[in-house]
This record gives sequence, C-alpha cells and structure tokens, in this order.
Amino acid sequence: MNPLTIDDIRQAAIRLAGKIVTTPLLTSPQLDALTGTTTLVKAENLQRTGSFKIRGALNKIMSLDEQERRRGIVAFSSGNHGQAVAAAARQVGCPAVIVLPSTAPRIKVDNCHWWGADVVTYDPQTEDRETVGMTFVHDRGMTLVHPFDDPVVMAGQGTAGLEIVDQARAQGHRIDAVVVNCSGGGLASGVITAISDRYPRARLFLTEPEGGEKMARSLASGKPERNPPGTTTLLDALSGPNAGAAPLSVLKTRPVTCLSIRDADALHAMEVAFRLLKIVVEPGGAASLAAVLKHPEHFRDKTVAIVCSGGNVDPAVFGRALAAR
Repeated sequence: MNPLTIDDIRQAAIRLAGKIVTTPLLTSPQLDALTGTTTLVKAENLQRTGSFKIRGALNKIMSLDEQERRRGIVAFSSGNHGQAVAAAARQVGCPAVIVLPSTAPRIKVDNCHWWGADVVTYDPQTEDRETVGMTFVHDRGMTLVHPFDDPVVMAGQGTAGLEIVDQARAQGHRIDAVVVNCSGGGLASGVITAISDRYPRARLFLTEPEGGEKMARSLASGKPERNPPGTTTLLDALSGPNAGAAPLSVLKTRPVTCLSIRDADALHAMEVAFRLLKIVVEPGGAASLAAVLKHPEHFRDKTVAIVCSGGNVDPAVFGRALAAR
C-alpha cells in the first residue's frame, strides 16, 4: 500500500496554513536562454530556517499529542532538518535534541542553537546517527522526528509541490518535467506525488551527488540502499547515509529518471542562481538546477519545475561558487 497520497499532502497544507512561508516560484528569461527551457524555480531557500525541511518537521510535530510534546523530540540530520525541527519545536513549545555530524557546516549548528535546541554531535566516520538519536528515544522517552522515512514528514514536504502546481497555473505554465534533489527521498516523494496528481504525464527526475546515488541504486534493487562511509561532498544536504523505505515505496511506483552531478556542477548552479535569480543557494539546494544545466538533452524546449531546496551555505563555500565562474 502506498504510504503517501495526495489527500495526505492536502491535509498537511491545511495544518501548515499560515505557519510557514509560501515561497516564490521564480523565473528568468536569461536562465531560460541558458538552459533552453522554461525553468520554474521553487525558492525553498527563502523558507523559514532556510530550507524546505520546516514543512515536514512542523507537520509531524503538530500531529503529536500533548504528552508526546512534553517529553520532547529528537532528530538526526545533516543540518537542515535539525534546524527545522529546532524551529518547529520552539513554535509549538516543546524541548528538542538535534544530533548532527561533527562535520556539519557551522551555520547549521549555530542555527540549531539559536532556535533553542540542544545539539549533540557524532563522528560520521565511526558512529551511526540513527543509533545516537535512538538513545534519546529509549532513555528519555522522546519522539523521533525522522528526516524523511515517515509519511507524515513526507506529506509536509509535498506541500511544496502543491504550491508549485498552483503558482505555475497562475503564471500560465503547464509543467512538462519536475526535477527534485534527493537524499533520503522525503522531498522527492512528496513533491512528485503532488505534481503527478495534476500533471500525470510530466517526466520525473531525481538528482543525487555523483558517487552517492543511493536512491538510484535503491530503485534498481527494490530495497533501501546505503552509501559507503567516508564519502565526502560539498552537497552535505544530500549526503545522508541511506535511502528511506517509505519514500522508496512511493518513488518505485513511478517512472523516475535519476541524474548525478559533481561538486563543481553544484558550484556553477549556485553562481547562476545568484547572478540570474538573485538568490543564495547551498550546494545541495542547487543540485536540481545543476542537473538541468548539466543534462540539457532531457529538458530542451520543456517547462521544467525545479526545487532549490535550501540556502544554508557557509560563506567560504559561497565565495568559491562565485569565484568559479
């Protein structure tokens, strides 16, 4: 049975109404000329906490009962989910512990602290983040807010897809293809479900870091796959260790094409987004735009919706992107 339906996403949109930002769907004639497409860019970097993750985190936390909220919540994350959970916990008034890798960008650690959460770090080379997080569930009775492998979280992320559909229609566009950044698959499964409901013939693409294509391997094998430890990339938002079982069960029912990009491709896309759209995007957040720029043969003369999923980038990395032109 499919763990996620369009009705789940619509219910999430009702729950989140007025509590998150309706981010813009940006266009640029210069970008269209560069890509050979009509490119619709969902600017989730302008979302509260700087990424789409607040959608799923807040939808999950608002679904908890009062006793669960009092005991508190725990989340493990590469950074963006942690910030979102910290902000959502503050919004509803419950304690939060965020488990982050010791390699997480400083901006993401600092933002978790700013929202009032406790931060616990782990060594991604020797420790498993889920094991660290689950100690708080077992020892303190906290509720785990999973970054992607939870249908309630996936439904929240899918609200970005509902907004894309409505905004594209208002702008007079019909979507031919959608490209979504993919790590565990929560955003991809949610957005693809929402857009496919309105545009069932739209082509569907996922973008992953080259060498870390865990969802592509999962779709091929039919079971959640993991990346080997020690993989390093600037696309930290997409570098989680494993694909989610629930997102995979959604994505494998659809004709999804998986694309890969390198760090240099993401840096190029960050520079393009800043120059042509005037937005700041982190490497993982720029992955879908990078895929359109790198693989134009899939998109030429199409109307393509992409999600710039986050903007929490360290200044030094952003400086590299601007210098890379």
